[in-house]
Amino acid sequence: MDACTLGDLLDVVGGSTLRLHTAPAGPGVPVTEAVLHDGRTPLPRLPGGLLLAVGVPAAEAGPLVRAAAEAGLTGVVVRGADGPVGEAQAHGVALLSVAEDEAWHHVHLLLASAIGAGPAVSSDTGLGDLFALADAIAAGVGGATAIEDPRQRILAYSTVPGQPVDEDRRQGILGLQVPAGPENTEQYRLLFAAGRPVRLPALTRSGLPRLAVPVRAGGETLGSVWVIDDGSLGPDAEDTLAQGAATAALLLLRARAARELARHRGSDLLRRLLAGTADAPTAAHRLGVTGPARVAAFVLDSAASVPDAERTALRLLDVVRLQCEARYGRHACVLVDGVVYAVLPGPGERHKRLAEDIVGRAGQTLRVPVRAALGEVVPDAGGLADSRADADLVLRVLDAARPVAAVDEVRPRVTLLRLAEVLRERRELSAGAWQRVLAYDAGHGTEYARTLVCWFEAGCDMAGAAKLLAVHPNTCRYRLKQLGQHTGVDLDDPDERLVLWLQLRTLAGLGGG
Repeated sequence: MDACTLGDLLDVVGGSTLRLHTAPAGPGVPVTEAVLHDGRTPLPRLPGGLLLAVGVPAAEAGPLVRAAAEAGLTGVVVRGADGPVGEAQAHGVALLSVAEDEAWHHVHLLLASAIGAGPAVSSDTGLGDLFALADAIAAGVGGATAIEDPRQRILAYSTVPGQPVDEDRRQGILGLQVPAGPENTEQYRLLFAAGRPVRLPALTRSGLPRLAVPVRAGGETLGSVWVIDDGSLGPDAEDTLAQGAATAALLLLRARAARELARHRGSDLLRRLLAGTADAPTAAHRLGVTGPARVAAFVLDSAASVPDAERTALRLLDVVRLQCEARYGRHACVLVDGVVYAVLPGPGERHKRLAEDIVGRAGQTLRVPVRAALGEVVPDAGGLADSRADADLVLRVLDAARPVAAVDEVRPRVTLLRLAEVLRERRELSAGAWQRVLAYDAGHGTEYARTLVCWFEAGCDMAGAAKLLAVHPNTCRYRLKQLGQHTGVDLDDPDERLVLWLQLRTLAGLGGG
């Protein structure tokens, strides 16, 4: 498993929870564990540890920072914003802080979970522990138990034999979703408004009452725990349920931190794979990319007015990830410089349809036009960097008339685009007769360059060129004759015609239309 770094940790639990004040060794320094310290015992040597300064005011944490440096710790976390930044910088120790009202046990749980989470944690991380917790609550309280998320999806349920259940529980477990209804809505409103376990009546004549409690952490509602109450619950059922809800909060926070860290590491790995800096076989194995695949790139229309482009791009990432996961399951998506990249597996027959669906859904959801480009299908993950380069080129030739395209559909346009870049980079390729033609036009008010391009696009047919120019063929013929006399261009030389057309078309950006 890859070591967790300070940067990984901040990506997962940073922001309002954890604030970085200084990191003299940079974000890549490893973090191996979160350590609670009460300030009354000497620090053990813990290279890579992150010290939580419990009981030490931020303004008085200078000696603790020095001790942390001597013990080889990565950093110190203080409560409040007035920590010893100067001393932390002088001793090469990262200094972080949490809000004054954050509970240390909550902070420790989040950090420990994020540090210990592996890079390939599945989306159901923690559900096994939740099932064990549901059984423990059911045994302690005396009734069948279910643990739900805030959207009334059932995350875990007890399987203790002999406990009575009703039809509502059976239907909920079958679909892992509490059946919807106005009575249910009212019960959840009452539950989430309460701060302790509440007793709720049966919803149907054949149903059974419930004892329920919200699951919260730091003011955030994470879900709820429900116990069937057939009248035989123990006398301490409410206290036992409240304790179970506290444990459920810890498990849900740990699972979320693990998922977020896994997603971050997967995104970082995909970013390096698309840049061509990761070991392709290893990255492919960890990302679940096997066999043929291509890169799809999604971007907000640059011509549209987007008040908060960065936030909107993150929402676009969510839309793309959701649609790709619905189609392919666990999926690799990443946001890089405003562009959302997704790896689409398979030979590619349905990739464009998926991209069109995503563009349509994202446009409706974000209320901003979205464009999508598909790179070439490559045989394995080793070619994804090239497929990403294709997709980037395709993005540059898309417009409102064609918001979605695969590279093969616009191959001539992207070839000319890339060719123009190569020509501009080399002096010997960008020099030539095309510059004399443009200079003569600029100095004499002629239209020799445009006449040439129209003649080339008409297949060197004088009548066709005249039609594009909306002039008489004799006018076109005269212009080309004068062009040769004034600029020295030999239009009888096929090589000169080819080079002249390429340079006018790519470097000058001229087109007959």
